[in-house]
Amino acid sequence: MGIEGVNNRIADIQSRIIALQTQQAGRTAQSGTTSSTGAGGDDFASYLSDAVSQTPASGRSYSLNGKGIPTDLEAYGNGKIPASELEPVGTTRHKLWGPAAEALTRMMSDAEKDGVHIGITDSYRPYAEQVDLVRRKGLYSQGGLAAKPGTSEHGWGMAADLDLNAKALAWVRENGAKYGYFNTASRESWHWGFKPDSISGGGQPPGVR
Repeated sequence: MGIEGVNNRIADIQSRIIALQTQQAGRTAQSGTTSSTGAGGDDFASYLSDAVSQTPASGRSYSLNGKGIPTDLEAYGNGKIPASELEPVGTTRHKLWGPAAEALTRMMSDAEKDGVHIGITDSYRPYAEQVDLVRRKGLYSQGGLAAKPGTSEHGWGMAADLDLNAKALAWVRENGAKYGYFNTASRESWHWGFKPDSISGGGQPPGVR
């Protein structure tokens, strides 16, 4: 995320805390109740939790279209995402759309704490690579392993192919949703797509490889 991104996230959280406290103080005044915390009986931790939950993990705000694709990415086009929108996944050479990269980095780090190693073999896939993959592996709709160029989750920078042994696969299946990741290709246990709307309680729409 970088220092600037961290500072922006902190500032955003602080502003949300102030706004929440102001709102609660107004409700407290109307109801005539008092609080030792000055926040209508809610402790500071609850305010912090609320503020953080309303802020994207990346410290950035974004909107999604009806298919769960960020509108900013949609404007660029599948497989045409600029480098400025991509971030590395941990210390690997792989890159994804910023929030997807950050969520996967956290998931991989948390898995390591549980003694589970999650590797990664593929990530953002430019349009030309999608075309080449179809040539080599065939279309998914025809029994192959590649989506029609321009429709791949990889082309949005929102999917990764993970290197998983049996233990790691079981861990990701149990915990992936906590980080917004779902196995969105039925024939590929290694393919995990990022669904940002699921993190805030939204749906879990199926993806395409």
